Amino acid sequence: MRECSFQTILLPSLQRRGIGVGLLLLFLLLTACQPEKHTPSSIFGQAEETAAPQAYDLEEMQATGELIAIALSGPDTYYEYRGQGFGLQYEMAKAFARSAGMRLRMEMASDTAALLAHLLDGEADIIAMEIDAAACPDGVQRLRSGWVVRAQSPRLAEAVDTWWRDDTKERFLVAAKARLAPSRRVRRQARPPMLSRQRGIISAYDDLFIRHAGSIGWDWRLLAAQCYQESAFDPKAVSWAGAQGLMQIMPATAAHLGLPRANVHDPEASISAAVRYLSELTAAFSDIHDRAERINFVLAAYNAGSGHVRDAMTLAANSGRNPHRWADVDAFILALEQPRYYRSPLVKCGYLRGSETSDYVRQIQNRWAAYRGAARAVPSTRMPQDAMGASSSSHVRPRSEVVLPPDTL
Repeated sequence: MRECSFQTILLPSLQRRGIGVGLLLLFLLLTACQPEKHTPSSIFGQAEETAAPQAYDLEEMQATGELIAIALSGPDTYYEYRGQGFGLQYEMAKAFARSAGMRLRMEMASDTAALLAHLLDGEADIIAMEIDAAACPDGVQRLRSGWVVRAQSPRLAEAVDTWWRDDTKERFLVAAKARLAPSRRVRRQARPPMLSRQRGIISAYDDLFIRHAGSIGWDWRLLAAQCYQESAFDPKAVSWAGAQGLMQIMPATAAHLGLPRANVHDPEASISAAVRYLSELTAAFSDIHDRAERINFVLAAYNAGSGHVRDAMTLAANSGRNPHRWADVDAFILALEQPRYYRSPLVKCGYLRGSETSDYVRQIQNRWAAYRGAARAVPSTRMPQDAMGASSSSHVRPRSEVVLPPDTL
């Protein structure tokens, strides 16, 4: 039995729902002035007081403006890609929350028992994935969608069942498949990977790569190789996930880096923001002392997010591999596509499109090697910027195979 007190039950509940700190302090001062209450005793010892979890229903959720949903991680339920949520169940839950005037906060659990425990404890409002009726205990209600809510949330249950239609899942599934179709993953007008091999010119943006790569101690040709992998040197490229520009920066990342939405397609603004982000990632992986190895981890984190890379490092260490060696960690990047790995208690960020991240790092390294063989560390030639059709508004100056690890969890 957990201790039932203001600090352990009510305080976290109020904080979870966004109640102000000032009100919490006022409550503490008022309750501190109350006469001390003695816990009743019995012949078996001191009896514990119990308190039911806070039972929110639709009105209270709408008052806070937030619906807290929980699900198992997976490609069809919920996963994060470049800091943004995706997955069929997540998309449906987000649409329902929006229809009810709320934002969605999505949480993950490692198994069905944990899902139900978090729901019954009041730490989540709804299980946003299909749960077998036989697995549902007393105190919960299974909805038409297969989702589950607490029995004390009848208005939420009614609202979800009213919103749900027989074709809801199919409609969202069709939309998800269309978004992930290979032809729509990145809308871009690809440029050649090498503008002039004879003259050692990679792109119309070489001056920008040279100018900004030095601030993080990178070879400018490595930055150019990453840029080609991201956008094929098209500053107007847009991905299925919403990443934009030469360096395919996600909207949330752009906001974090101070990149205005109006500038996401500006070549220098995109490269400059990307370098600031790469600098942050380099610092985040400072425990990897080998600089050449660290580059692989930074690239992987740029594609997948630091959390997923750290999960793979944890799995590698748990199996006796070297968590600071990319060849060892890469195997677990791939393994995070398998349920027995991404639902491991060791994993915090869940499912990852691991083959994409692994291929991302490999492709950039291969192209970087090719660029080193064709372009000088400091180019001496110049080519007119319109050779690539670059707009005059840009800031470019004119210029003449892995084996998966055994199941060790």
